[in-house]
Amino acid sequence: MLDVLTLVTAVAALLLAAWCGWAAYRGQPTKDWHFIGMAVVTVLTLAQLVIGVVKLAQGQDPEQGTTIFVAYLLGAFACIPAAGFMSLAERTRWGSVTVAAGGVVLAVLQVRLYDIWGG
Repeated sequence: MLDVLTLVTAVAALLLAAWCGWAAYRGQPTKDWHFIGMAVVTVLTLAQLVIGVVKLAQGQDPEQGTTIFVAYLLGAFACIPAAGFMSLAERTRWGSVTVAAGGVVLAVLQVRLYDIWGG
């Protein structure tokens, strides 16, 4: 995989988590700017998903197995959009907490993807 993309995605996810955590601390729900941040992080995970699938199609194999790698790729891709939809359902500070938690989970998934690939 691309180590740089994994690192950038993890850092972006943590920045999103901090930003939404700050909004939750101030008692604010997610706002349009937060959704733009979620879109940026989602595009990074989409790029990672595409690159991962291309590398698998080229015959490169992750150290810990293709099935688990694809499952983590799909989970990472779905993490922030799922948190975003849940924050729309909860238009209080807890929506911001949900996105902040999703950002932390995505960062952890990035570390795990790096380990699965053989980093």
